[in-house]
Amino acid sequence: MRRTTTLALAAAALLLAGCGSQSGGDGGDDTGGGSGKVSPSASGSPSSGGCVPHAELTAADNGHTLCLTEGGELRLTLDGTKDRPWKPVSASGPALEAINSGFVIQPGDATAAYRAKAAGTTKLTSSRPMCPEPTASGQVSCKGVEEWAVTVTVRR
Repeated sequence: MRRTTTLALAAAALLLAGCGSQSGGDGGDDTGGGSGKVSPSASGSPSSGGCVPHAELTAADNGHTLCLTEGGELRLTLDGTKDRPWKPVSASGPALEAINSGFVIQPGDATAAYRAKAAGTTKLTSSRPMCPEPTASGQVSCKGVEEWAVTVTVRR
């Protein structure tokens, strides 16, 4: 129910905001129809330059770039499972500062929240195993890792 409600609200906000950001790449669903534009769930009207004051990201935003206005907030939820958990999200760069993201409800999920504190760029990353760990019953496993990354640019 939580995810369905969040997705419905995010879709409504996206339609109202009408904003997008540049795709960074490989993987994930390019919801911009192949135009290189993607639209993470954002609320508020884009400021000059296409930046938004608030955004919510999911695993589907992998490889994307988002522009956030200084003072704005970003929240993200990566839905995982007990057998394929996401690692905690890490941020590298000076543009964002971590804030309280609330509680992780489901085992394997990773959540994070940030405030856009200064103009600049920060890269957010996480990863999880491609396959569950093998069980005592001899289940086959793999060594693959699913990577997740989003670049956030903060502008005044």
